Amino acid sequence: MRFKISTLRQRTSGFLAAAAVASAALVLISSPIFAARSGRTEPQEQAQAQAQTPPQAQVKRPPLTPEQQEIAKLRQQIRDLQTKYFEMRAKLPDARVKTDMENKKKDDDLIAQLSQGAVDFKKITYASSAEGLQIAAYLFQPLAPRGPKGHPALIWVHGGVHSSFSSSFIPFVRQAVERGYVVIAPDYRGSTGYGAAFYEAIDYGGYEIDDVMSAVEYLKANVSAVDMDRIGVIGWSHGGFIALHSLIRDQGAILKCGYAGVPVTNLVFRLSYKGPDYVADFATEKRIGGQVHEKQAVYIERSPVYHVDKIKVPVMVHVATNDQDVNFVEDQFMIYALQYHIPKLAETKIYVDPPGGHSFDRLINKEKTAPQNTPPQRDSWNRIWAFLETNLKPYLGVEGKIVEGK
Repeated sequence: MRFKISTLRQRTSGFLAAAAVASAALVLISSPIFAARSGRTEPQEQAQAQAQTPPQAQVKRPPLTPEQQEIAKLRQQIRDLQTKYFEMRAKLPDARVKTDMENKKKDDDLIAQLSQGAVDFKKITYASSAEGLQIAAYLFQPLAPRGPKGHPALIWVHGGVHSSFSSSFIPFVRQAVERGYVVIAPDYRGSTGYGAAFYEAIDYGGYEIDDVMSAVEYLKANVSAVDMDRIGVIGWSHGGFIALHSLIRDQGAILKCGYAGVPVTNLVFRLSYKGPDYVADFATEKRIGGQVHEKQAVYIERSPVYHVDKIKVPVMVHVATNDQDVNFVEDQFMIYALQYHIPKLAETKIYVDPPGGHSFDRLINKEKTAPQNTPPQRDSWNRIWAFLETNLKPYLGVEGKIVEGK
């Protein structure tokens, strides 16, 4: 048996080698260079071939069997239903819009309540550099600012395909402000609570990045306490996706570092395992306009994992192996890409089955006043604060002087 298998392998190998040689020869013979050297041109060859080849009768395909006709009919019905499904999925019910706006108002009141006495909070708006769309944002500053250029700033990016900045972030924002940061948290296009038109304007991996980065211009014009040479970006999930894209686009011009927690990284791969509901959110977006197989270049452009080599400043990424939203099978590619392309700039950590999975480092108590402080959460935040401190120096105040007690 071993002899027969060995002989078969030799014959197969010889056949493949012969086929490869024949294929190469055919390519060479058909090339313009060969034609020129042989004294014949491609048009001449085509004319001679046409003159020598007798006309062939058109091949008639046999009629479809009843079973084949039924299959073709079902395929068309599936395509029609899919199109209808996407169209219906894209229409946001009026009741949902009303509920979102009511919930947003209630949560904004809670944010103000949780901020009172701890940070200076106000909600502001600014124009995005993309189409001039008005973007609402939450601005948090120390109660007693240090003075001009006395604080670094963090652009805090919320997650969710459709969501918004919420009171669940306040325990961490308060810690950031106590450490010396000014925090601005934009509700970029597609966020909930601002009506149907704003919701449907979502541009995942597109104009939403412009919406977020336009916060820099607001800070520059309106918050003198911010040192424009000490700005970073931080976000989780979809927010981590935007944080990575911001670093990729900016390439160190404005942003000095960025943190991405459990980030969406690869839309090409992600949409292959998330199912039709998730696919519909993307395929119906105006500036995407199709599924991955129809708009492959668009999805690649909007997937950070393919562009990490453009990041020019320090970046930190934390992921979880038990994440059931941005599954580890997706996030591991980002970890490996960062380690390969920019090992000197990237700090990464894989948390093995931490409590909370996708939300492991954002777990808070029922009152929304403090983190749960599980061991993985504590470890993650200790690393985040150390990373930000190294790169944004929140202990420096006016004129770069060290602030006492920092």
